[in-house]
Amino acid sequence: MLVYEKSFPRELEYVKNNNIPVVIPAGTVEYHGPQCAYGCDTLVAEGLVKKLAERKEIMLAPSISYSPSSYAVGDEKSGTVHVEERAFENYVYYVFWSMLCAGIRNIYVVIHHQFEQESEMPMTLCYRMAAKRATMAYLEKTLGQGWWGSENYANYYEQLEGENNPFNWIKVIPTMSAAVQNATGYDHAGEFECSILMALYPDCVDLSRIGDKKHWYTESARKANKQLGNTMVEKSLAWLEEAVK
Repeated sequence: MLVYEKSFPRELEYVKNNNIPVVIPAGTVEYHGPQCAYGCDTLVAEGLVKKLAERKEIMLAPSISYSPSSYAVGDEKSGTVHVEERAFENYVYYVFWSMLCAGIRNIYVVIHHQFEQESEMPMTLCYRMAAKRATMAYLEKTLGQGWWGSENYANYYEQLEGENNPFNWIKVIPTMSAAVQNATGYDHAGEFECSILMALYPDCVDLSRIGDKKHWYTESARKANKQLGNTMVEKSLAWLEEAVK
């Protein structure tokens, strides 16, 4: 498995020269009830990406956990770590900027957090805005002002779906597409999220602790099971195999 932080320049050159996807698992440190680990979202994304690396050639980049989780589920005393959106957007902007400057042109952020039906919640929007900002800044730095209006980009609209489109250099996608969510189910710290986490990291779910504190959203977690989790993993991987190119 190619792992960014464990690689040397020779490996990175190989990745760049062959347009190998560089994949960043993205999640949160967030309260998920008494029975589920704080890193659930990051662990699901990371676990799926690691399994994806067993099926196709990618480079696994360091996960990003501290992020705009919000205090919608648990308050400031719950253990949730919330990073303000503007600060986070600027942080990931520099991550993307550095990768683009290094010559990486096939970057994916894979998110498992507040992505119901692929809706764009604040964390997702931060990644997408930072990606576009970094791309625009890089193009202006390297090609100069007026780059898009130059004759060099006369075929811009013909290559919108191709790898030569600079706005395809960084893609932000969910771990589970809307179709996968509809096929299996999706929730926060309930039956479905606990099942997929149980399949990927069994030691990060302890159903015996559900009674420690009552929440409406954790009650269904009593039905969580590894068999369901394995089904969710397989369907998610099938989606990721197709999406990450």
